[in-house]
Amino acid sequence: QVQLVESGGGLVPAGVSLRLSCAASGRIGRIESLGWYRQAPGKQRELVAAITSGGTINYADSVQGRFTISKDDATNTMYLQMDSLKPEDTAVYYCNVNATYYIGYYFPPRQRGPYDFWGQGTQVTVSS
Repeated sequence: QVQLVESGGGLVPAGVSLRLSCAASGRIGRIESLGWYRQAPGKQRELVAAITSGGTINYADSVQGRFTISKDDATNTMYLQMDSLKPEDTAVYYCNVNATYYIGYYFPPRQRGPYDFWGQGTQVTVSS
């Protein structure tokens, strides 16, 4: 299927920057969307930023102007550049890919999905 591995979290003081990475592997087919979500203790998981298959980028109001989502198609990696971090940005961050995946080795190729695939999460803690 599709595997996502995140990296780049950590404990930082307010005002600094971090960059999260999410490397995708597996027999990825058609990607419908890429995104970053976060979940703070006691709260529901929320969308932080996303890129649709058409190239539209959306940000949560709380991170607009501070965070930037990007992707590198050559390496199947997406990034979340987080600037001017605030204590309220503290959360576990998850990358998400909504995509189909190839099954077997057929001609023509066969795909299943799309499904949501998730990374394992990376902790970001911002101290005041």
